[in-house]
Amino acid sequence: MTTTDTDGTAAQEGGELHYRAAVPGDASALVELVNACYRGDGSRRGWTTEAHLLDGQRVDEDGMAALLSRDDTLVLVAESGGELVACCELRRGAADAYFGMFSVRPTIQGGGLGRRVLAKAERVAEREWGCSLMRMQVLRQRAELISWYERRGYARTGRTFPFPYGDARFGLPKRPDLAFVELARDLGVEPT
Repeated sequence: MTTTDTDGTAAQEGGELHYRAAVPGDASALVELVNACYRGDGSRRGWTTEAHLLDGQRVDEDGMAALLSRDDTLVLVAESGGELVACCELRRGAADAYFGMFSVRPTIQGGGLGRRVLAKAERVAEREWGCSLMRMQVLRQRAELISWYERRGYARTGRTFPFPYGDARFGLPKRPDLAFVELARDLGVEPT
């Protein structure tokens, strides 16, 4: 799957946005991108950082390799000018898709790229997979991020999930009350 964003806007100065399915050879670059977006001082350059909530990594090479090998999962990559600028995980269910690991390079966040990648992921889930619902989990402490998704038609389902405390593969918590809330959107209804 390789496609080009044809809405006429550039992902960053100098290029159109090209989408493709990640391959095993992308694992190292994806780990770098995802960790740069969520953890450490570099992540603070963008608004998606979790560095105030968690230390450590967001994903490691083994976790990324496992994700890339799943039959029910697509890691969608967005590139501009040959550079990896964004990615997300899409996992296919019977009638719904799970959206996760959404990462946009911190130095270019805030310019609309995230909206475009989310819209592309929704189109893949709905048109290519036949899914009618997109689900995701967001740390409940990420009020600004939850609001961003709500402006794009997502709503809280009322379901919560515990953070995997004690498993350093998912990061080192800085507080004892981390938990995920589930958000979902009916893909057949345009956001208002």
